[in-house]
Amino acid sequence: MKDLRTFSIVAADPATGECGVAVASKFLSVGAVVPWARAGVGAVATQSFANTGYGPQGLDLLADGLEPDTVIQRLTSTDADKDKRQVGIVDMHGGSATYSGTACFPWFGGRTAEGVAVQGNILVSEKTVEDMLEAFRRTGGTLAVRLLSALAAGDRAGGDSRGKQSAAILVVKPEGGYGGFNDRYVDLRVDDHASPVAELQRVYELWRLYFEKPPDDQLVAVDAGLATELREGLRRLGYDPGPGTAWDGQARAAFTAYSEKENLEERLRADGRTDRQVLAYFRAHLKRP
Repeated sequence: MKDLRTFSIVAADPATGECGVAVASKFLSVGAVVPWARAGVGAVATQSFANTGYGPQGLDLLADGLEPDTVIQRLTSTDADKDKRQVGIVDMHGGSATYSGTACFPWFGGRTAEGVAVQGNILVSEKTVEDMLEAFRRTGGTLAVRLLSALAAGDRAGGDSRGKQSAAILVVKPEGGYGGFNDRYVDLRVDDHASPVAELQRVYELWRLYFEKPPDDQLVAVDAGLATELREGLRRLGYDPGPGTAWDGQARAAFTAYSEKENLEERLRADGRTDRQVLAYFRAHLKRP
């Protein structure tokens, strides 16, 4: 059995309906083992000789209405290797709990606050989990941004004493997945990398470009000048916006075809507006050799 020596954070944001896990470790593909989350229910991180059954079983118990500390008691009560386990759990009501078996490798331990639990084992020191909790609580923005801020703080504080290899983030919310067909809102992994936390942040920024819905303050109306720019650019890229100068149905169809080919369909608008990131991407595309 592999000892999943790692540091993780589980958290929930009842206001947005999001919950999730961020994790890093000197372990191949940590994202395939540690993070578990279910929209409307909560999140679980299972590590240190990880019992992956803690994930689905813990979520089922949360769904039945048990509080996180009671869930941990249930999970560990029938586990012969509970002293080697480590787990963090949050629910969608602000409840949180963390557990570290006495046979985990030092430094091991965890910290909790409302709606968040941080834990780690075989760490350089307790500063890792303390800095993670502080970073999460002081960072603004989306839950994913706060989780990644905490993970980076743990990495800077020392993290896994053996080194670095993989990192992952999982955030779920109702109908948050691609096209709204599932709840898997953010699900990103770096399986083997010299700087996995930094690489995970880079991949997350790509996720934001392709999948994040633009806020209203990032939207711009396609006026006459922008319509001319977009129509000319579309022609250069091999799309036909039709005759004339207006941002009409054919021009919009051409821009839609371009956006879909570039995997930007989640940012498309049907109200005659577009967003600044799509514009920046479009303009950069025109400058490519």
